[in-house]
Amino acid sequence: MMTKILLAVDGSDCSLRAVDHLLELIAAFSEAPEIHLLYVQPPIPMGGVLAHVSKETLDAHYREEAEHELAAARQRLAAAGVPYILHIHVGQAAPLIVKLAGELGCRLIAMGAHGRGALAGALCGSVTTRVMHLSHLPVMVIK
Repeated sequence: MMTKILLAVDGSDCSLRAVDHLLELIAAFSEAPEIHLLYVQPPIPMGGVLAHVSKETLDAHYREEAEHELAAARQRLAAAGVPYILHIHVGQAAPLIVKLAGELGCRLIAMGAHGRGALAGALCGSVTTRVMHLSHLPVMVIK
């Protein structure tokens, strides 16, 4: 059975380091894993002016933002010749990452950590920390 890995990225330097690290690791696999590249877009609060924006316009905005944030990760995977399946979602990142990894039958979640420290993570609510708490899967965190 092929190993499936969920690679969650947000366009940051640390998430690109996670891409690079994962590319190094998969070179050692006897069979290439199935990579699921995920970007989770935070929802725009509805109300006010946004109440008058069409669903199509909002979806186009989410898609455009996601494409921008995914560009570097996609380029790195393509340059390495590593195929991937793209997933773009809107919502709360940590629960969506864990949920999708489970639904896809992934064996590992790979992601970057911003490295803001334990105190900042406790006060701000780190997505990486939440994923580690919510997931029953191993989570590879690259700093």
